[in-house]
Amino acid sequence: MTVIETIAAWCAREPRFSTTAHRLAREAISDTLACLCAGRRDFSTLAVKQAWKYDAHSSPAVMALVNATAAHAIDYDDNFGPGMSHASAVLVPALLAVALEQKASGEALVKAYLIGLQAQAFVGDVVSPSHYTAGWHGTSTIGCIGTAAGVAWLKGLDEAGIARTLSIAVSLASGVKGQFGTPLKPFHAGMAARNAVEAAQLAATGMSGRLDILEGAMGFCQLFAGSPFSSEKVQAWAATDQHIIETVGVMPKKHPCCGSTHRVLDAIADLQAQHRFSAAEVESVSCKVGLSNLRNLAYPAPEDEMQARFSMNYCVVRMLEAGSLSVADFTPEQVSMQAGHPLMRRITMQSWQPEEEAESADLPHLVSITLLDGRVLHHQRFSAKGSLSEPFSERERQEKFADCCAPLSGAEALYQRIGKLEKEFDLAFLQEMLV
Repeated sequence: MTVIETIAAWCAREPRFSTTAHRLAREAISDTLACLCAGRRDFSTLAVKQAWKYDAHSSPAVMALVNATAAHAIDYDDNFGPGMSHASAVLVPALLAVALEQKASGEALVKAYLIGLQAQAFVGDVVSPSHYTAGWHGTSTIGCIGTAAGVAWLKGLDEAGIARTLSIAVSLASGVKGQFGTPLKPFHAGMAARNAVEAAQLAATGMSGRLDILEGAMGFCQLFAGSPFSSEKVQAWAATDQHIIETVGVMPKKHPCCGSTHRVLDAIADLQAQHRFSAAEVESVSCKVGLSNLRNLAYPAPEDEMQARFSMNYCVVRMLEAGSLSVADFTPEQVSMQAGHPLMRRITMQSWQPEEEAESADLPHLVSITLLDGRVLHHQRFSAKGSLSEPFSERERQEKFADCCAPLSGAEALYQRIGKLEKEFDLAFLQEMLV
Protein backbone atom coordinates (compact mmCIF):
# COMPACT_ATOMS: atom_id res chain seq x y z
CA MET A 1 0.00 0.00 0.00
CA THR A 2 1.11 3.56 -0.72
CA VAL A 3 1.27 6.17 2.04
CA ILE A 4 -1.98 7.73 0.86
CA GLU A 5 -3.73 4.35 0.80
CA THR A 6 -2.49 3.63 4.32
CA ILE A 7 -3.79 6.97 5.61
CA ALA A 8 -7.10 6.55 3.78
CA ALA A 9 -7.59 3.08 5.25
CA TRP A 10 -7.07 4.45 8.76
CA CYS A 11 -9.50 7.32 8.13
CA ALA A 12 -12.20 5.08 6.64
CA ARG A 13 -12.33 2.52 9.42
CA GLU A 14 -15.17 2.76 11.93
CA PRO A 15 -14.23 5.74 14.13
CA ARG A 16 -13.96 4.61 17.74
CA PHE A 17 -12.45 7.38 19.79
CA SER A 18 -12.15 7.49 23.56
CA THR A 19 -14.11 9.85 25.78
CA THR A 20 -10.84 11.70 26.43
CA ALA A 21 -10.27 12.20 22.70
CA HIS A 22 -13.82 13.52 22.34
CA ARG A 23 -13.35 15.95 25.23
CA LEU A 24 -10.05 17.26 23.87
CA ALA A 25 -11.63 17.67 20.43
CA ARG A 26 -14.53 19.67 21.88
CA GLU A 27 -12.10 21.92 23.72
CA ALA A 28 -10.11 22.48 20.52
CA ILE A 29 -13.24 23.26 18.52
CA SER A 30 -14.42 25.69 21.21
CA ASP A 31 -11.03 27.42 21.32
CA THR A 32 -10.93 27.74 17.52
CA LEU A 33 -14.42 29.19 17.27
CA ALA A 34 -13.48 31.77 19.89
CA CYS A 35 -10.38 32.76 17.91
CA LEU A 36 -12.49 32.92 14.75
CA CYS A 37 -14.95 35.23 16.48
CA ALA A 38 -12.12 37.52 17.61
CA GLY A 39 -10.70 37.64 14.07
CA ARG A 40 -13.90 38.49 12.23
CA ARG A 41 -13.09 42.20 11.90
CA ASP A 42 -9.39 41.80 11.15
CA PHE A 43 -8.12 43.38 7.94
CA SER A 44 -7.18 39.98 6.49
CA THR A 45 -10.67 38.61 7.04
CA LEU A 46 -12.38 41.66 5.59
CA ALA A 47 -10.10 41.65 2.54
CA VAL A 48 -10.86 38.00 1.77
CA LYS A 49 -14.55 38.54 2.41
CA GLN A 50 -14.57 41.45 -0.06
CA ALA A 51 -12.48 39.68 -2.70
CA TRP A 52 -14.78 36.65 -2.81
CA LYS A 53 -18.01 38.68 -2.33
CA TYR A 54 -18.87 36.47 0.64
CA ASP A 55 -22.52 36.31 1.68
CA ALA A 56 -25.16 33.85 2.86
CA HIS A 57 -25.28 32.22 -0.58
CA SER A 58 -21.57 31.50 -0.83
CA SER A 59 -20.39 27.94 -1.36
CA PRO A 60 -19.00 25.81 1.51
CA ALA A 61 -15.51 26.24 0.02
CA VAL A 62 -15.74 30.03 0.19
CA MET A 63 -17.31 29.83 3.63
CA ALA A 64 -14.33 27.74 4.73
CA LEU A 65 -11.93 30.21 3.12
CA VAL A 66 -13.30 33.29 4.89
CA ASN A 67 -13.80 31.71 8.29
CA ALA A 68 -10.44 29.93 8.38
CA THR A 69 -8.79 33.25 7.57
CA ALA A 70 -10.64 34.74 10.55
CA ALA A 71 -9.66 31.82 12.79
CA HIS A 72 -5.97 32.46 12.11
CA ALA A 73 -6.19 36.25 11.78
CA ILE A 74 -4.94 37.26 15.22
CA ASP A 75 -2.64 34.25 15.71
CA TYR A 76 -4.44 33.09 18.84
CA ASP A 77 -5.35 29.66 17.45
CA ASP A 78 -3.74 26.41 18.54
CA ASN A 79 -0.44 24.87 17.47
CA PHE A 80 0.01 21.25 16.44
CA GLY A 81 3.55 19.89 16.59
CA PRO A 82 3.11 16.70 14.51
CA GLY A 83 1.62 18.68 11.65
CA MET A 84 3.88 21.70 12.13
CA SER A 85 0.62 23.58 11.74
CA HIS A 86 -2.17 25.61 13.23
CA ALA A 87 -4.27 22.52 12.80
CA SER A 88 -7.67 23.58 14.10
CA ALA A 89 -7.81 26.93 12.27
CA VAL A 90 -7.97 24.96 9.03
CA LEU A 91 -9.92 21.95 10.26
CA VAL A 92 -12.81 23.55 12.13
CA PRO A 93 -13.96 26.11 9.51
CA ALA A 94 -13.61 23.59 6.65
CA LEU A 95 -15.53 20.89 8.49
CA LEU A 96 -18.16 23.26 9.85
CA ALA A 97 -18.87 24.70 6.39
CA VAL A 98 -19.54 21.19 5.08
CA ALA A 99 -21.42 20.13 8.22
CA LEU A 100 -23.80 23.08 7.95
CA GLU A 101 -24.48 22.35 4.28
CA GLN A 102 -25.17 18.69 5.02
CA LYS A 103 -26.98 19.36 8.30
CA ALA A 104 -24.55 17.03 10.06
CA SER A 105 -24.66 16.50 13.82
CA GLY A 106 -22.24 17.69 16.46
CA GLU A 107 -21.06 14.11 16.92
CA ALA A 108 -20.18 13.84 13.23
CA LEU A 109 -18.27 17.13 13.42
CA VAL A 110 -16.20 15.93 16.39
CA LYS A 111 -15.37 12.61 14.68
CA ALA A 112 -14.42 14.37 11.45
CA TYR A 113 -12.17 16.69 13.43
CA LEU A 114 -10.36 13.75 15.03
CA ILE A 115 -9.94 12.03 11.65
CA GLY A 116 -8.57 15.18 10.02
CA LEU A 117 -6.22 15.87 12.91
CA GLN A 118 -4.76 12.37 12.81
CA ALA A 119 -4.32 12.67 9.05
CA GLN A 120 -2.40 15.92 9.57
CA ALA A 121 -0.13 14.05 11.99
CA PHE A 122 0.49 11.29 9.45
CA VAL A 123 1.33 13.75 6.67
CA GLY A 124 3.53 15.78 9.02
CA ASP A 125 5.40 12.60 9.83
CA VAL A 126 6.17 12.18 6.12
CA VAL A 127 8.05 15.45 5.76
CA SER A 128 9.45 15.76 9.30
CA PRO A 129 10.65 19.08 10.81
CA SER A 130 12.88 19.83 7.81
CA HIS A 131 9.75 20.90 5.89
CA TYR A 132 8.97 23.68 8.36
CA THR A 133 12.58 24.72 8.96
CA ALA A 134 13.08 25.10 5.21
CA GLY A 135 10.34 27.74 5.18
CA TRP A 136 7.11 25.95 4.28
CA HIS A 137 4.05 27.02 6.27
CA GLY A 138 2.71 23.72 7.61
CA THR A 139 -0.70 25.25 8.26
CA SER A 140 -1.30 25.69 4.55
CA THR A 141 0.57 22.62 3.29
CA ILE A 142 0.12 19.82 5.81
CA GLY A 143 -3.07 21.47 7.06
CA CYS A 144 -4.64 21.34 3.61
CA ILE A 145 -3.86 17.66 3.01
CA GLY A 146 -4.84 16.38 6.45
CA THR A 147 -8.01 18.47 6.62
CA ALA A 148 -9.06 17.15 3.20
CA ALA A 149 -9.23 13.65 4.68
CA GLY A 150 -11.58 14.82 7.44
CA VAL A 151 -13.78 16.68 4.93
CA ALA A 152 -13.92 13.63 2.66
CA TRP A 153 -15.02 11.42 5.56
CA LEU A 154 -17.67 13.94 6.62
CA LYS A 155 -19.00 14.04 3.05
CA GLY A 156 -19.40 10.27 3.15
CA LEU A 157 -16.64 9.30 0.73
CA ASP A 158 -15.38 5.72 1.03
CA GLU A 159 -11.76 4.62 1.45
CA ALA A 160 -11.00 5.03 -2.26
CA GLY A 161 -12.66 8.45 -2.24
CA ILE A 162 -10.59 9.60 0.73
CA ALA A 163 -7.45 8.40 -1.07
CA ARG A 164 -8.40 10.39 -4.19
CA THR A 165 -9.04 13.44 -2.00
CA LEU A 166 -5.60 13.17 -0.40
CA SER A 167 -3.87 12.92 -3.78
CA ILE A 168 -5.71 15.98 -5.09
CA ALA A 169 -4.95 17.95 -1.93
CA VAL A 170 -1.21 17.36 -2.38
CA SER A 171 -1.39 19.35 -5.61
CA LEU A 172 -3.21 22.18 -3.81
CA ALA A 173 -0.80 22.45 -0.85
CA SER A 174 1.22 25.68 -0.75
CA GLY A 175 2.27 28.59 1.45
CA VAL A 176 5.66 29.98 2.53
CA LYS A 177 6.74 31.28 5.94
CA GLY A 178 8.34 34.31 4.35
CA GLN A 179 4.85 35.85 4.52
CA PHE A 180 4.79 35.74 8.33
CA GLY A 181 4.00 39.13 9.83
CA THR A 182 1.90 40.19 6.85
CA PRO A 183 -1.89 40.10 6.30
CA LEU A 184 -1.38 37.21 3.89
CA LYS A 185 -0.40 34.74 6.63
CA PRO A 186 -3.99 34.30 7.91
CA PHE A 187 -5.07 33.79 4.30
CA HIS A 188 -2.83 30.70 4.24
CA ALA A 189 -5.23 29.02 6.68
CA GLY A 190 -8.21 30.13 4.61
CA MET A 191 -6.60 28.89 1.41
CA ALA A 192 -5.89 25.51 3.01
CA ALA A 193 -9.47 25.13 4.26
CA ARG A 194 -10.95 26.08 0.89
CA ASN A 195 -8.58 23.72 -0.94
CA ALA A 196 -9.44 20.88 1.44
CA VAL A 197 -13.16 21.29 0.72
CA GLU A 198 -12.60 21.55 -3.03
CA ALA A 199 -10.30 18.51 -3.04
CA ALA A 200 -13.10 16.43 -1.54
CA GLN A 201 -15.66 17.89 -3.96
CA LEU A 202 -13.42 17.03 -6.89
CA ALA A 203 -12.69 13.53 -5.59
CA ALA A 204 -16.44 12.89 -5.32
CA THR A 205 -16.66 13.22 -9.13
CA GLY A 206 -14.09 10.45 -9.56
CA MET A 207 -11.14 12.76 -10.30
CA SER A 208 -7.92 11.07 -9.23
CA GLY A 209 -4.15 11.47 -9.09
CA ARG A 210 -1.19 9.33 -8.21
CA LEU A 211 -1.57 7.47 -4.93
CA ASP A 212 2.19 7.47 -4.33
CA ILE A 213 2.44 11.26 -4.66
CA LEU A 214 3.49 11.70 -1.03
CA GLU A 215 6.53 9.42 -1.14
CA GLY A 216 7.19 8.96 -4.88
CA ALA A 217 9.58 10.63 -7.29
CA MET A 218 8.87 14.36 -7.65
CA GLY A 219 6.30 13.96 -4.89
CA PHE A 220 5.51 15.85 -1.72
CA CYS A 221 8.26 14.43 0.48
CA GLN A 222 11.02 14.86 -2.08
CA LEU A 223 10.03 18.39 -3.05
CA PHE A 224 8.83 19.79 0.29
CA ALA A 225 11.21 18.08 2.71
CA GLY A 226 14.27 17.44 0.60
CA SER A 227 14.77 14.03 2.15
CA PRO A 228 13.77 10.44 1.32
CA PHE A 229 10.68 8.97 2.94
CA SER A 230 11.10 6.33 5.64
CA SER A 231 8.73 3.45 4.88
CA GLU A 232 9.04 2.08 8.43
CA LYS A 233 6.67 4.78 9.64
CA VAL A 234 3.73 3.39 7.68
CA GLN A 235 3.56 0.16 9.66
CA ALA A 236 3.24 2.12 12.90
CA TRP A 237 0.39 4.21 11.47
CA ALA A 238 -1.64 1.18 10.51
CA ALA A 239 -1.51 -0.08 14.10
CA THR A 240 -2.37 3.26 15.72
CA ASP A 241 -5.24 2.97 18.19
CA GLN A 242 -4.66 5.81 20.64
CA HIS A 243 -5.36 9.12 18.96
CA ILE A 244 -2.65 11.75 18.50
CA ILE A 245 -4.78 14.24 20.47
CA GLU A 246 -4.27 12.04 23.54
CA THR A 247 -0.56 11.31 23.11
CA VAL A 248 0.74 14.67 21.84
CA GLY A 249 -2.28 16.92 21.70
CA VAL A 250 -2.97 20.30 20.17
CA MET A 251 -1.68 23.31 22.07
CA PRO A 252 -4.16 26.14 22.61
CA LYS A 253 -2.45 29.48 22.99
CA LYS A 254 -2.21 31.39 26.22
CA HIS A 255 -1.11 34.51 24.36
CA PRO A 256 -2.56 36.06 21.14
CA CYS A 257 0.72 36.11 19.21
CA CYS A 258 3.13 33.82 17.37
CA GLY A 259 3.70 30.56 19.25
CA SER A 260 7.46 31.03 18.83
CA THR A 261 7.29 33.59 21.66
CA HIS A 262 5.26 31.49 24.08
CA ARG A 263 7.88 29.51 25.95
CA VAL A 264 9.82 32.70 26.65
CA LEU A 265 6.65 34.53 27.72
CA ASP A 266 5.67 31.68 30.05
CA ALA A 267 9.21 31.60 31.47
CA ILE A 268 8.94 35.32 32.22
CA ALA A 269 5.55 34.76 33.87
CA ASP A 270 7.16 32.04 36.03
CA LEU A 271 9.94 34.42 37.08
CA GLN A 272 7.47 37.23 37.78
CA ALA A 273 5.46 34.95 40.06
CA GLN A 274 8.59 33.80 41.89
CA HIS A 275 10.50 37.09 42.25
CA ARG A 276 7.76 39.75 42.12
CA PHE A 277 9.67 42.30 40.02
CA SER A 278 8.18 45.00 37.79
CA ALA A 279 9.09 46.17 34.31
CA ALA A 280 10.61 49.30 35.80
CA GLU A 281 13.20 47.14 37.57
CA VAL A 282 14.39 45.42 34.38
CA GLU A 283 17.66 46.45 32.75
CA SER A 284 17.66 43.96 29.87
CA VAL A 285 16.33 40.60 28.65
CA SER A 286 18.09 37.96 26.57
CA CYS A 287 16.34 34.98 24.96
CA LYS A 288 17.46 31.79 23.27
CA VAL A 289 15.03 29.92 21.03
CA GLY A 290 14.99 27.36 18.23
CA LEU A 291 16.33 28.30 14.81
CA SER A 292 12.94 28.21 13.11
CA ASN A 293 11.47 30.24 15.99
CA LEU A 294 14.13 32.91 15.50
CA ARG A 295 13.30 33.09 11.81
CA ASN A 296 9.59 33.43 12.59
CA LEU A 297 10.15 36.46 14.84
CA ALA A 298 11.43 38.89 12.24
CA TYR A 299 10.23 42.21 13.68
CA PRO A 300 12.24 43.63 16.61
CA ALA A 301 10.65 47.05 15.99
CA PRO A 302 7.12 46.29 14.71
CA GLU A 303 5.24 48.93 12.77
CA ASP A 304 1.74 47.45 13.02
CA GLU A 305 -0.26 44.92 15.00
CA MET A 306 0.46 42.06 12.58
CA GLN A 307 4.21 42.55 12.88
CA ALA A 308 3.84 42.91 16.65
CA ARG A 309 2.48 39.36 16.85
CA PHE A 310 5.80 38.24 15.36
CA SER A 311 8.00 40.44 17.54
CA MET A 312 9.72 38.93 20.58
CA ASN A 313 10.64 42.45 21.71
CA TYR A 314 7.07 43.73 21.68
CA CYS A 315 5.58 40.65 23.33
CA VAL A 316 8.21 40.53 26.08
CA VAL A 317 7.69 44.21 26.92
CA ARG A 318 3.92 43.72 27.18
CA MET A 319 4.41 40.67 29.40
CA LEU A 320 6.78 42.59 31.68
CA GLU A 321 4.41 45.56 31.83
CA ALA A 322 1.09 43.79 32.30
CA GLY A 323 1.91 40.24 33.39
CA SER A 324 -0.19 38.87 30.50
CA LEU A 325 -1.19 39.59 26.93
CA SER A 326 -4.71 40.00 25.57
CA VAL A 327 -6.46 40.68 22.28
CA ALA A 328 -6.44 44.39 23.16
CA ASP A 329 -2.62 44.48 23.12
CA PHE A 330 -2.56 44.04 19.35
CA THR A 331 -4.13 47.17 17.91
CA PRO A 332 -2.50 49.91 15.80
CA GLU A 333 -2.88 52.33 18.71
CA GLN A 334 -1.22 50.03 21.25
CA VAL A 335 1.67 49.17 18.93
CA SER A 336 2.29 52.86 18.20
CA MET A 337 2.24 53.71 21.90
CA GLN A 338 4.70 50.91 22.69
CA ALA A 339 7.19 51.88 19.98
CA GLY A 340 9.15 54.28 22.16
CA HIS A 341 9.41 52.03 25.22
CA PRO A 342 13.07 51.99 26.33
CA LEU A 343 13.02 48.22 26.96
CA MET A 344 12.23 47.51 23.30
CA ARG A 345 15.88 48.13 22.43
CA ARG A 346 17.25 46.10 25.34
CA ILE A 347 15.78 42.73 24.42
CA THR A 348 18.04 40.39 22.47
CA MET A 349 17.42 37.00 20.90
CA GLN A 350 19.63 34.22 19.60
CA SER A 351 19.00 30.65 18.54
CA TRP A 352 20.40 27.20 19.03
CA GLN A 353 22.83 26.23 16.28
CA PRO A 354 21.79 23.72 13.59
CA GLU A 355 24.28 21.15 14.87
CA GLU A 356 22.87 21.49 18.40
CA GLU A 357 19.34 20.95 17.12
CA ALA A 358 20.54 17.96 15.10
CA GLU A 359 21.87 16.34 18.29
CA SER A 360 18.69 16.89 20.31
CA ALA A 361 15.07 17.29 19.25
CA ASP A 362 14.09 18.59 22.70
CA LEU A 363 15.94 21.81 23.43
CA PRO A 364 14.43 24.37 25.81
CA HIS A 365 13.85 28.06 25.24
CA LEU A 366 15.91 30.14 27.68
CA VAL A 367 15.42 33.58 29.17
CA SER A 368 17.78 35.70 31.30
CA ILE A 369 16.51 38.90 32.91
CA THR A 370 19.03 41.39 34.27
CA LEU A 371 17.59 43.69 36.93
CA LEU A 372 18.80 47.19 37.77
CA ASP A 373 20.00 45.99 41.17
CA GLY A 374 22.45 43.62 39.48
CA ARG A 375 20.56 40.37 39.90
CA VAL A 376 20.28 38.08 36.88
CA LEU A 377 17.29 35.74 36.79
CA HIS A 378 17.44 32.62 34.59
CA HIS A 379 14.68 30.25 33.54
CA GLN A 380 13.94 27.74 30.80
CA ARG A 381 10.88 26.12 29.30
CA PHE A 382 10.64 22.91 27.29
CA SER A 383 6.99 23.55 26.46
CA ALA A 384 4.46 26.33 26.66
CA LYS A 385 1.36 26.49 28.79
CA GLY A 386 -1.46 24.57 27.11
CA SER A 387 0.36 21.31 26.43
CA LEU A 388 -0.98 17.98 27.69
CA SER A 389 1.60 18.11 30.49
CA GLU A 390 0.43 21.58 31.55
CA PRO A 391 -3.12 22.03 30.26
CA PHE A 392 -5.35 25.04 30.70
CA SER A 393 -7.71 24.96 33.62
CA GLU A 394 -11.44 25.22 32.97
CA ARG A 395 -11.27 28.81 34.22
CA GLU A 396 -8.47 29.66 31.77
CA ARG A 397 -10.45 28.21 28.87
CA GLN A 398 -13.51 30.19 29.84
CA GLU A 399 -11.50 33.40 30.26
CA LYS A 400 -9.97 33.08 26.80
CA PHE A 401 -13.38 32.34 25.26
CA ALA A 402 -14.84 35.41 26.98
CA ASP A 403 -11.91 37.61 25.87
CA CYS A 404 -12.35 36.55 22.24
CA CYS A 405 -16.16 36.62 22.24
CA ALA A 406 -16.69 39.89 24.10
CA PRO A 407 -18.89 41.29 21.27
CA LEU A 408 -21.37 38.39 21.67
CA SER A 409 -24.10 38.86 24.24
CA GLY A 410 -24.67 35.11 24.68
CA ALA A 411 -21.03 33.99 24.88
CA GLU A 412 -21.44 32.01 28.09
CA ALA A 413 -24.42 30.05 26.74
CA LEU A 414 -22.50 29.28 23.53
CA TYR A 415 -19.54 28.05 25.55
CA GLN A 416 -21.75 25.65 27.49
CA ARG A 417 -23.44 24.28 24.35
CA ILE A 418 -20.13 23.67 22.58
CA GLY A 419 -19.01 21.79 25.67
CA LYS A 420 -21.78 19.26 24.92
CA LEU A 421 -21.36 19.30 21.16
CA GLU A 422 -22.07 15.61 20.56
CA LYS A 423 -25.59 16.13 21.91
CA GLU A 424 -26.35 18.79 19.29
CA PHE A 425 -28.23 17.58 16.21
CA ASP A 426 -28.40 21.02 14.59
CA LEU A 427 -25.23 23.10 14.34
CA ALA A 428 -26.96 26.25 13.11
CA PHE A 429 -26.48 27.84 16.54
CA LEU A 430 -22.74 28.17 15.76
CA GLN A 431 -23.40 30.52 12.86
CA GLU A 432 -23.57 33.39 15.33
CA MET A 433 -19.79 33.00 15.81
CA LEU A 434 -18.91 32.90 12.10
CA VAL A 435 -18.09 35.69 9.68
